[in-house]
Amino acid sequence: MISLELFGEDIAHVAVIGALATRVAKSCGVETDLAWQCASQGRGQVKRELSVYLRELDKGLRALPDLILVTTDSNCEGWHRRSQEMLPYGRRSPVPMVFAIPDPHIERWLLLDGAAFKAVFGAGCRAPDRKCSRDRYKRQLFESIRNAGNEVPVGGMEYAEEIVRHMDIARAADADKSFHRFISDLRSAFKRLR
Repeated sequence: MISLELFGEDIAHVAVIGALATRVAKSCGVETDLAWQCASQGRGQVKRELSVYLRELDKGLRALPDLILVTTDSNCEGWHRRSQEMLPYGRRSPVPMVFAIPDPHIERWLLLDGAAFKAVFGAGCRAPDRKCSRDRYKRQLFESIRNAGNEVPVGGMEYAEEIVRHMDIARAADADKSFHRFISDLRSAFKRLR
C-alpha cells in the first residue's frame, strides 16, 4: 500500500485527481491510500498548507508518506511558469513529489476524451480548444453535460470519477501536454515505489 498525501485548490481537484491517481495506481499494480491535506481556497492556500506540512515532516511531527501529489491549475500562466513556482517545494520534500498542473484548468481534462464523455452521458462533447479564459472550461463542461440531457447540480464535478473511469488515458495524454506530463510523472513515481 502506497500512502499518498494530496494537496489541491478545490473540490474539482479532489474529484479529478483522486480518480486519476487511483486509476493510474491500479494500472501500475499498486494500491494507494489517499489522504487530502488541502482541498480549498485556491493556490495560495495550497502553498501555505504545503509549507506547513513540509516543516512538520522535517521536524518529525508527521509520519512520512510514500508520495506527495500537488495540484494547481496553471490559470493561463502556462505549465512551465507554474512548475517553476512549485519546484522549490519539491526540492524541500523528503519524499517524492509529483505535480499535476492542468493547463489552463482541470475541467479541460474532463473534456479530452469524447468517447468517455459519450459513455457516461450518451452524447459526446466538443473537443476543448486551447484558449485561456477564466471559467471557459467550467462552462463548456456544464453545457456539454446539460446538452446531453443530464442534470448538473454541482457544475459537473459530480461526474468526474465516472468520466475518468471511462477515459482512454493514452488518448487524453495525446490531446494535452499537461495531462501527459502528470500521467507520465505519476506512473514513474508509482513504478519506483512498487
